[in-house]
Amino acid sequence: MQFLQTLGTVFSFISKDAVAKVSLLEDLCEQQRFVSVQAMVQRELAAGPAALRARPDSGCRTLLRLHRALRWLQLFLQGLRSGDSRTSVLCTDAYNASLAQHHPWLIRKAATVAFCALPSRDAFLEVMNVGPPEEAVAMLGEAIPYISDVYSITQQLFEQHDLLDLP
Repeated sequence: MQFLQTLGTVFSFISKDAVAKVSLLEDLCEQQRFVSVQAMVQRELAAGPAALRARPDSGCRTLLRLHRALRWLQLFLQGLRSGDSRTSVLCTDAYNASLAQHHPWLIRKAATVAFCALPSRDAFLEVMNVGPPEEAVAMLGEAIPYISDVYSITQQLFEQHDLLDLP
């Protein structure tokens, strides 16, 4: 999350939102003594679909939002690896393929405008602070499969329990 905070206001906002959601999940897991995401999903589903949909602070709803954001991050980082220097285009494409469908029109337009203020690809790679751009790209190549694995596992869990359309 620190990496995102160093990239400017747009990413700082995203990072703070993600940190708040992770904190909510950690607190919930501690209070409810969940030992896994699967256990949290099972317990929340046991209360019934109506109860789950009515609670804006539910673990499932919070995790779903983080899951969607992870998809955006995965796509954006894959774009950075591609070599295209237009980060605003990469970010917009990743957003449109992941988060945009879950946001109202005004948020979509504001996000697209905000992405125009993003630094260049080289600035992103430099902020990663792992060496020259080639090393940063290599590190992304190592990290993206882990991000993909987490996304796939969570996607399957949410599909299995028909939770991908929670409000």
